Amino acid sequence: MAEQGLDQAEGALNDEALFENDEQDLEFDESGLELAAKEADLDYEAELEELTREGADGPAPFRSGAITPDGLIDEDFEAEIGTPSLNKYFQDDEETDVEFQDIADHKILEVAGDDLYGRKVIVFAACKLPPSTQINHQRLLEYMRHVLDQYVENDYVIVYFHFGLTSKNKPKLSWLIQIYKELDRKYKKNLKAWYIVHPTNFIKILWNLFKPFISVKFGRKIMYMNYLHELKEHLHFDQLVVPPLVLQHDAKLVASNKPKYPYSKDGTDAGTLPTQQYGVSLHHVKAHYGCVIPPVIQQTVDYLRQNALDIEGIFRRSANAVNLKAVQKKFNNGETIDFAAEGDEHIPAVALKIFLRDLQEPLLTFDLYQPVLRLHTVEDERKVAEVRRMLHEELPEDNYQILKVIVQLLTEVVDHSAMNKMNSSNLAIVFGPNLLWPKGQASLSSMGYLNNFARLLIDNYRQLFDR
Repeated sequence: MAEQGLDQAEGALNDEALFENDEQDLEFDESGLELAAKEADLDYEAELEELTREGADGPAPFRSGAITPDGLIDEDFEAEIGTPSLNKYFQDDEETDVEFQDIADHKILEVAGDDLYGRKVIVFAACKLPPSTQINHQRLLEYMRHVLDQYVENDYVIVYFHFGLTSKNKPKLSWLIQIYKELDRKYKKNLKAWYIVHPTNFIKILWNLFKPFISVKFGRKIMYMNYLHELKEHLHFDQLVVPPLVLQHDAKLVASNKPKYPYSKDGTDAGTLPTQQYGVSLHHVKAHYGCVIPPVIQQTVDYLRQNALDIEGIFRRSANAVNLKAVQKKFNNGETIDFAAEGDEHIPAVALKIFLRDLQEPLLTFDLYQPVLRLHTVEDERKVAEVRRMLHEELPEDNYQILKVIVQLLTEVVDHSAMNKMNSSNLAIVFGPNLLWPKGQASLSSMGYLNNFARLLIDNYRQLFDR
């Protein structure tokens, strides 16, 4: 039934009218939009009103800044978790790199660390799409699957920069329908939020065509971001490398519309509390609390070790956003958290991940970023010895002790993987980008090296941490 409806939608928005008109070099929401609306026999004003009004099912999914009632969290969880395609320590997947190199060079798809809730961020930039005559969209879809396959077993979000999609680089509608059909439940299941940045009226019309065949639950994961600064409420914005064309477009919109910035007194301008633990340095925490292991780490690790080793998907699932923010606030106020009263073992797991990612400098330090990437050039039999040397000689002692506590917990999680479905590969994908990141944007290839490094730490804990 859904496929038949999509076929009808494709006919309504016929490719010849909207997706084959290469004579126009226009944004879809200009004359191309009017043509699309006419061909689809849509009442434009009525559709826009429907998209923005509240109904019996709650807020319309595309209201600007709308958020799902449960904090963008999907309560369901995949019972069977597959093993990600993660190569043994630092070996390049040369065949895959060669196969998709021409697609990867365009940098249409990027991985940008984690969001504020510890979920992987995948970025798609429409302005980086080359003219349709210069790219094979079928191969682009295969490359998208290849990239997503590395992350979709974990909770993740998508940031889609829509600006820059023109009549010259637009794909066919049939390709969009193919994506919908082929990116099945495996990909939709753990997608927690889809941010559409600088949406146009064309997006709204297209959504109305697809809406009858997309679940309400999935629709509520989609949010409009009319300005780049709105992303700062959800992401580590400094991780994103925003295309220059998108930056210029956003600057024009801001100058023209003068939107209010959505920051509260609890933002970065409020100053740092003496008791603060999130978003500060390890030195700050140690100076106030007088201990090497920050209370956030000690309390979360202790609770997880005693209560959560058998929880399916631990460290992979997200937690309720409202409850998580409340826990962070308590930690920043110097309070001790009763995680048992929270009633959700995923809260301490996510709180630990976010603490690591919010550090002003990664636990493994910026200085070790390039040495870790270069490890893929070291002979396999020497890798463990070289990592041991790095940890003992180049990592500050306090950082070493904190890392040891965390990795020890991860080895215990692996020991219970028959129950929790989290092996070292799964955990490496979760923790790699939270232990080490560059000062700028991490590339897809470097993300793979970081994940492999984290897996090496877990699998070789006893050889690496024996002092």
